[in-house]
Amino acid sequence: MRAPLTTHGAARLRDELEHLKSVKRPAVISAIAEARAHGDLKENAEYHAAREQQGFIEGRIQELEYTLSHAQLIDVSTLNAGSRVVFGATVELADCDSGDEVTYQIVGDLEADIKKGLVSVSSPLARALIGKHEGDTVTIQAPAGTRDYDIVAVLDDGCGTTGATSTRRSVCTRLSPR
Repeated sequence: MRAPLTTHGAARLRDELEHLKSVKRPAVISAIAEARAHGDLKENAEYHAAREQQGFIEGRIQELEYTLSHAQLIDVSTLNAGSRVVFGATVELADCDSGDEVTYQIVGDLEADIKKGLVSVSSPLARALIGKHEGDTVTIQAPAGTRDYDIVAVLDDGCGTTGATSTRRSVCTRLSPR
């Protein structure tokens, strides 16, 4: 099965690949040439460091090329899911215990980055959310125990930004003390 990837995520990976090929690779090649000019390669730390860096860059280039050629690109802006949570949707959640609100976009495994609010479609959070609707409450098994979240809004433009946000607030948030 091919790994799903949003078109936005594929564009980010293509940009990284282009940067590696046009900037990083030529820089490391010139660093190797400069280190070679210093003489004996056996005891040349600059040469060995540059060769190691070249290995990392070439490995990342191969990984990105493989990923992009084998991924199933999904243009989430063409999905018409309405208030249902689907791959690529951005979901606003309210923690039923604390009332804290968080926003996540469900993306492919290859582009997930929790610091940026991008959760993998195969994560327990995303698996619990897929198919649910705005206003539903979901229970998620987390390492710290069971957590209940209310789905406050579902945004489905694929970029995490739409003008059509929900004005409906979480039932859990209204009921929980602050």
